Parts: sequence; C-alpha cells; structure tokens
Amino acid sequence: MSPDQPDKQRFNTIGAGQPASGFARMERVPPLLLMVYLSVGAVGILFVVLLGAYLYTRLRNGVPLGLYALPQVFSLSTIVLLVSSYTLSQAPRLYRSDDLPGLVRCLSATLLLGLLFSGLQVLGWKQLLLDGSLLSGAVTLTGKASATYIYLLSALHVVHLLGGVLFLMALLWRTHHASRDGIRSLFFIRNPYRRMQLRMLSVYWHFIDGLWVVMFALFLFFY
Repeated sequence: MSPDQPDKQRFNTIGAGQPASGFARMERVPPLLLMVYLSVGAVGILFVVLLGAYLYTRLRNGVPLGLYALPQVFSLSTIVLLVSSYTLSQAPRLYRSDDLPGLVRCLSATLLLGLLFSGLQVLGWKQLLLDGSLLSGAVTLTGKASATYIYLLSALHVVHLLGGVLFLMALLWRTHHASRDGIRSLFFIRNPYRRMQLRMLSVYWHFIDGLWVVMFALFLFFY
C-alpha cells in the first residue's frame, strides 16, 4: 500500500472534509443528556399549546385586561426561582475547582429555594381562591375558563419542577456522601458521569425557570 493511499481513501469518501452534520453532532451527545433535551422539547411544546389556548380563551371572553391583579406572592416566587437558577449556575465552577463542600452548599441552597417556590405557589393558589370568593367566583375554577388555565399551568409547572427537585436531592446526597471522604471525593470529581448529571440538572432546571418567567409575564399582562 502506497503512503498516500490512506489520504486518497479519505478524500474519496463521501462527505470527507466537510463540517459535521446536525445528525453527526447529535450522535456525539450522551444518550442520557439527549433524553433530557428531548424531554425539555416535549415539555416546551406542551406548554406552548396550553399557553396558546389560555391566550385564545382570555382574549375571546371579552373581559378587559387588567381587571384583576395577580397575587403578589407570584412575583415573590418568581424572584425566588431566579435566585435558585443563579445558585445552580455556580455549581459547574465549584465542581471544576474540586470544591465538594461548596458544591454541597450550592445544591442545598438551590433545593431550599425550589421548595420555597413550590410553597409560594400554593399560597398563590389560595389567594386566587380567596379573591374568587370576594369577586363572586371571577377567578375560581368554577368561574371564567381563562382563570382555570392559571391553576392548570402553574400546577403543571410545579409538578415538573418537583421532578427536578427529586433529581437534585439524589445528586445532593451523593455529593454530600462523597465530600466526607478524600478518596470518595477524588472518584466523584474524576467521574465523568457525575459531571454529566450536573449538566443534565442544569439544563432542566434553567429551562423550568425560564418557562415560569414566560408564564408569569403572560399572566401578568393578560390576566
């Protein structure tokens, strides 16, 4: 075989020397991470459909916009969720610096903020029910159909957030367990699977955060 034969074979191959296609790049994505991306896409489509139905129902009923005000606790919960997104964004830096105790604190803060957000959402639902009784059923589930979407969408969002909370709790427990021993810490930091788990959590959590911000903005201007 001549020395230049491998080069000839390489250039005679279809697509040789061309940039990798989208499918080729997708094949290099780890299967678990790809599942997260697909799940995020499916959840996004679901909420787009529901939000579109909400806007259609809200604009069709003819009630003036801004007639009712969202409970202020929803604004507070939005701030809490944004802070949780910030705390989780520090996790990759702590992981790269081999700071497992700092990573434990980071994940713990994110977990507490996520649970606090869920509790504030429940308070917001109670406030909506209270306002509904004062406004003759204007915002209750038995009242206008547009208000039903607020309960449905916010509750569905919390359910998806709690899925992320469960994953976060599992990763936090493993991180805390590893941080208590030097050998386990070394294996944890050098384990590419743990790095991928952290990335999966970040992708999902930031998506859920951004989804709520979009929902809250729509509720704020079209309620």
